[in-house]
Amino acid sequence: MGIKAKLLQGNEACVHGAIHAGMKFFAGYPITPSTEIAEISSLILPRVKGTFIQMEDEIASMSAIIGASIAGKKSMTATSGPGFSLKQEAIGYACITETPCVVVNVQRSGPSTGLPTSPSQGDLMQARWGTHGDHSLIVLSPTTVSDTYELTVKAFNFAEKYRTPVVLLLDEVIGHMREKVDLSALQELEILDRKKSNCKKEEFKPFEVTKDLVPNMEGIGDGFKFHVTGLVHDETGFPTNSTKEAQKLFTRLTEKIENNLEDILLYENYFTDDCEVLIVTFGCMVRCSKDAVDTMREKGVKVGLLAIKTVWPFPEEVVKKLSKKVNHIFVPEMNMGQMSLEIERVVKDNCPVIGINKYNGEIITPEEITSKIEEVIVYA
Repeated sequence: MGIKAKLLQGNEACVHGAIHAGMKFFAGYPITPSTEIAEISSLILPRVKGTFIQMEDEIASMSAIIGASIAGKKSMTATSGPGFSLKQEAIGYACITETPCVVVNVQRSGPSTGLPTSPSQGDLMQARWGTHGDHSLIVLSPTTVSDTYELTVKAFNFAEKYRTPVVLLLDEVIGHMREKVDLSALQELEILDRKKSNCKKEEFKPFEVTKDLVPNMEGIGDGFKFHVTGLVHDETGFPTNSTKEAQKLFTRLTEKIENNLEDILLYENYFTDDCEVLIVTFGCMVRCSKDAVDTMREKGVKVGLLAIKTVWPFPEEVVKKLSKKVNHIFVPEMNMGQMSLEIERVVKDNCPVIGINKYNGEIITPEEITSKIEEVIVYA
């Protein structure tokens, strides 16, 4: 009989989720607070006939997982803020070459070396806009240890389904927290693989436009001839200076994600049916916010919570709809207001958006959230 439940750390759950999803290659470079992901991958991957390699730096790590994915293997790397910055050019390369891979960023306080062992949520905007040029990207952010397992599987599924890099945005709290995880339920999670081609090998086009805008993908070495480049390319994969092809490519790269928001957007509603005050947040702040909701409800204040798990693409319509029925939106986040700015853009004049911010390496407590809500409601 298999193990039904286990006490897991967030970083550990990430590795188990990746193995469940079919990860066969990990390349990384140790960096706090993500190091456990590399350590545990180095132990488990050889047992499932996978490959672990510690690269010389973060740029090489990102490049290695791109190469492994093009060769046909589900691939992942893990890092924290400084390493995530170094990976950005290669993430852009993965976007334009439509290479499925998962990039885990366990956030810490920054910028630069910052506070290596302290929590932060300061990489939210970088996760979406870190690499240059117009592109779309999927970024997921778990709220619990069990959620980390599930969203790691989702990250691999989205990467394979849409031929795109997917960022898994943890924070130090989620990465190092330990919780009981029901493995028996998680083992039933669906696993998706990349689409294969049904054509003859000599007729294969690695970037052929299909009905769902996601080209079929074969592995280098499997007998299919194709070219991979970071330059603008046509359906054969070879470079082109055609402005028509450039427009066509960049539009498709965006629309293959933006046209599937119903599938990609993940979020949780907590007492939002009758709420008059709304909290919107992500990551570890969801736990503190739920506690604050419960406390305020006991005091007779109808507070609800929207816990955002797909932070990019941003769930605009969900936030906009809720903003039309509440008096205030509060956004607790461990940065200077990155998600608040996005919510203000979406909400416009529907209701006030109030940030609750801390960026000194300390978590925002439930008491600080309730105190801010009470302060605003009293003087509203």
